[in-house]
Amino acid sequence: MARNMTRKSWHSLPEYQTFRAMMESSTTAAAARRLGLSQSAVSRSLSSLENRIGQSLFERDAGRLKYTAAAVELNARLDPLFAALDQIDRPADLGRDHLSIIVPPTFATRFLARHVASFTRSHPDNFISAEYGNSEVALKAVLKGQFDLGIVAVDQTRAGTRLIPFRRAVPVVAMPHGHPLAERSEIEPAALHDQDLVVQSYRFARRSQMEKLFNELGVRPNIVAEVTSSVAAAEMVRAGLGLAVINPFPIAAQMSDELDFRVFPSALPYQVYFVAPEDRPVSRIARHFMQHIRLHTPKDAYSHGL
Repeated sequence: MARNMTRKSWHSLPEYQTFRAMMESSTTAAAARRLGLSQSAVSRSLSSLENRIGQSLFERDAGRLKYTAAAVELNARLDPLFAALDQIDRPADLGRDHLSIIVPPTFATRFLARHVASFTRSHPDNFISAEYGNSEVALKAVLKGQFDLGIVAVDQTRAGTRLIPFRRAVPVVAMPHGHPLAERSEIEPAALHDQDLVVQSYRFARRSQMEKLFNELGVRPNIVAEVTSSVAAAEMVRAGLGLAVINPFPIAAQMSDELDFRVFPSALPYQVYFVAPEDRPVSRIARHFMQHIRLHTPKDAYSHGL
């Protein structure tokens, strides 16, 4: 009997993991992204769990799934299971869990420092080491196993790594306070004709996309500088060099007292991801750190969580 119960419990573990992801993510789409599954696979797993325990865990209300009282009770009962799994992930020979992370310069200052500080205070048994490099460098470093986790702002992945969606942002034009274009709620490409513009280097796909957009519309901005990060572009704007079309996350929230930002709806949205190695499970501390960042990143006008 004990062996049968063990096999049954082990067989249901993926269902419990899907259920926990659904409880924390609220939608099947978000839970699917988090688990790397399709939405139909998430729905099948939840239905299988409901059939096995004989209780309804989610109910549809106005097109959205809402958890039931039975789901809340089950979620609480599962806490010891996931706590035990976290203990299994913990290295037996270390007194402190260690997370090595690499992030681009845009995330290297106030954003990462604030999260590392608050995470360390709430998880004193953990230790984080951070290094900085652009998104391409971060992808390669995680692929080589030099880091446990990265944050990247590129859409393409590399074999051997997996991208975990974190944030989506609409492009914005950064400008000094008092600039004439600040009177507009949105900036169309034609408004940038003859404007001094700080742009990304040609080694970034965004530069080619922007030039294609400008050429198709006959817009000719005055390129005054090239940079390799959004934060560098924002600093150039702050210094009075010109305007810049940038990813506003997390810069807009940090520099709202120094610059104005207006939506640039003509460009493709920006995606921000966590990147982890594909050949091994995401560690306990990496899972907790990602969750910490998701929960403690404040809302802003130009981006939203995924």
